[in-house]
Amino acid sequence: MSRWQINPEQITRTLAEMVRIDSVNPSLVPGAAGEGRMAEWLSRACESLGLEVRTQETAEGRPNVIARWPGRGGGRSLLLTGHTDIVGTEGMTIEPFEPRIEDGRMYGRGTMDMKGGLAAILGAVAALRAGGFEPAGDLLLGFVTDEEYVSIGSEALVKTVRADAAILTEPTGLEIVIAHRGYAWLSLETRGRAAHGSLYDVGIDAIAHMGRVLNTLERMEQEVLPRRKHPLLGRPSVHTSAIEGGLSWAIYPDRCTLKIEHRTLPGETGEDVLALWENALAELSSADPTFSATARLEFFRPAYEIERDEPIAAVLGEAFRAATRKEPVYSGMRAWLDSAILGPAGIPTVIFGPGGEGMHAAVEYVYLEDVFRCAAVLAGAAALWTGTAT
Repeated sequence: MSRWQINPEQITRTLAEMVRIDSVNPSLVPGAAGEGRMAEWLSRACESLGLEVRTQETAEGRPNVIARWPGRGGGRSLLLTGHTDIVGTEGMTIEPFEPRIEDGRMYGRGTMDMKGGLAAILGAVAALRAGGFEPAGDLLLGFVTDEEYVSIGSEALVKTVRADAAILTEPTGLEIVIAHRGYAWLSLETRGRAAHGSLYDVGIDAIAHMGRVLNTLERMEQEVLPRRKHPLLGRPSVHTSAIEGGLSWAIYPDRCTLKIEHRTLPGETGEDVLALWENALAELSSADPTFSATARLEFFRPAYEIERDEPIAAVLGEAFRAATRKEPVYSGMRAWLDSAILGPAGIPTVIFGPGGEGMHAAVEYVYLEDVFRCAAVLAGAAALWTGTAT
């Protein structure tokens, strides 16, 4: 077992208090509460642990919380990080902000994604404090906004925080995640010619032409993208997100817009994805001179991968063995994570957090025992990483 004894009762209380705080992302749900109250609560929690605390405004009323346990000097710095925003509660069949414990699970919005991971971070620091640990390198905590939308929090964090490594406590079911997919948001537009509905020889139907694009998307999803595979992440994928077009019953539609999301693998760029779709549209145009379409890249986040033998991954694996007496499982995650911002900013990052079910779903819960084990592993990893002068 880990020498750093975590306090399950305190961690449970910590998690319950966080779940009671509505921190729904207002970029997802207009008028939602945002991360302000969570930031206030986390600031007080970090201060109670004896940490230096500051906030960093990322949008009005939506601050990051950055805490620091200064090292005595000469050691490696470590960032423990996670996001404070949660998705909306529409359609939930449980009380979203009333934490309920049943069969070793805590239910509520954000329990799994990802206040369970935040509670594990605070529990790990509390265990290190109680055990008399003194770091040689700085131990940093970064609680960031907006991961559920476009990650303005992590974008701001890496402008002011430098660390030799990071552990991101997204829910992984206690597996060590060393790779995840990226994504591109694109708008595809077909252009027709508006005309009276009776003028079949004049009008060009932009919506019908978009049907050809949909057929191309289906072929790409079923035949083209499966040709490339990653050992941990599987293959790229693409799906439709929204479609809009048409003027009225009696008019040929002159435009139709399709929004798509294209999930990518490590090494693929936004330019790669855009070129793929531009080429697909060019093929349709060459087959029919009346077909006209464009593709526009609206937003892109890259995939991320770190080597299994990277020092922080090795240290986390060692801490996992010490705390659980088991061998760690190294895996990949299909979703995009803030590690793709931290890594390129020069902070090698691994992902490790508790497990549960119902992320973004009607019923969400986290396994409390996972949260406790995660805290124990984080404490061990932080001690190994920051505790020895280099």
